[in-house]
Amino acid sequence: MSYFYGDEHRKLQDQFETRELADRLEAFAQPVMDDMAKAFIASRDFFFLATVDHQGRPTVSYKGGAPGFIRIVDDSTLAFPSLDGNGMYLSMGNIATHAEIGMLLIDFEHPHRVRIQGTASVSADDPLRGEFQESELVVRVKVQQCFINCPRYIHRHERVETSRYVPQAGTKTPFAQWKRIDMFSDALAPRDQAKIAESGGLITFEDYLGLAAQGDA
Repeated sequence: MSYFYGDEHRKLQDQFETRELADRLEAFAQPVMDDMAKAFIASRDFFFLATVDHQGRPTVSYKGGAPGFIRIVDDSTLAFPSLDGNGMYLSMGNIATHAEIGMLLIDFEHPHRVRIQGTASVSADDPLRGEFQESELVVRVKVQQCFINCPRYIHRHERVETSRYVPQAGTKTPFAQWKRIDMFSDALAPRDQAKIAESGGLITFEDYLGLAAQGDA
């Protein structure tokens, strides 16, 4: 019995005569991360996270941090921090509702990618939280399948620099510009309201759009 494929997958595989190939490829999806996969995952400074919400709808989020922000705990477990965001907690709330997640890790400079399917849990009391600077929560993922994915269609991009908003030891993390928008100021958490003045005061939504158009807002 296949873990990956259901009836609709099989219909398409039969239509395009790829069932045997698909079966061989599924064999490469392992419940553990080998040394090559672990080294690649631990070197990443971003990934895409797929979760499922309370209505069964998929959510895909970009997660970025300093290189190494994805921690290899053991051969079948990894962890990563949840940092300050927009306050919606879509990914974290989804994980608390449905544990099943997907991760896509890509190297755009030297086209390569790894996919992970697993089950996740989220906690504010995880012992690793103190090791992730400015983390609010820690997500632990139990790997179900880890596999290399063909990089054939990955466009090559050059990495320029780390986002200045990624927490760095010995450096004060800048305040998010969007939190200065006047229409949101009264809804911010008190800890953020106190930072508005020291970050330059309130701005309008139009001001923010101008900053966003310049990039890195």
